[in-house]
Amino acid sequence: METMTIFVKGATEEKPVQSLEDLLAEVPEIERALVDVENGEVKINFDENQISEEQIIKRIQVEGFHIL
Repeated sequence: METMTIFVKGATEEKPVQSLEDLLAEVPEIERALVDVENGEVKINFDENQISEEQIIKRIQVEGFHIL
């Protein structure tokens, strides 16, 4: 298991946070994602043998979120 930390613009408000959590929960290779609403920090635990950090970032961006 690998852990990555990113900061997502807009992930400090309830509705975008819920959308982001739902999006990440749908990805089977992601074991857990925690969003800190204080600063938009997102910690993601994932199976690095199944998905890369780049693929996760691209998936988040495709849904309209902006990585800081």
